Amino acid sequence: MQFDEVDAGDFRIYAGALDRPNRYGYVAAVVVMRVRGDAQRQEAFRDENLAGGFAWATAAEALRFAINAGREVVMCRVGALA
Repeated sequence: MQFDEVDAGDFRIYAGALDRPNRYGYVAAVVVMRVRGDAQRQEAFRDENLAGGFAWATAAEALRFAINAGREVVMCRVGALA
């Protein structure tokens, strides 16, 4: 498993590349948290099986896909997340 996190305005994107058990490749996962100050955090979006569980060949590819999916959620669904 490999993880990365990226700030996107009022949101923090947590991306993961998860090993597929007994199979080849990595599954992309993302959690988007709304960050309002240091004390209050709220989960805005979660998908632990992005792209229907597609197996990415490398962890870097899965992480890149997950971060981009998180950015899309922030950019396209900001009104719905508020």
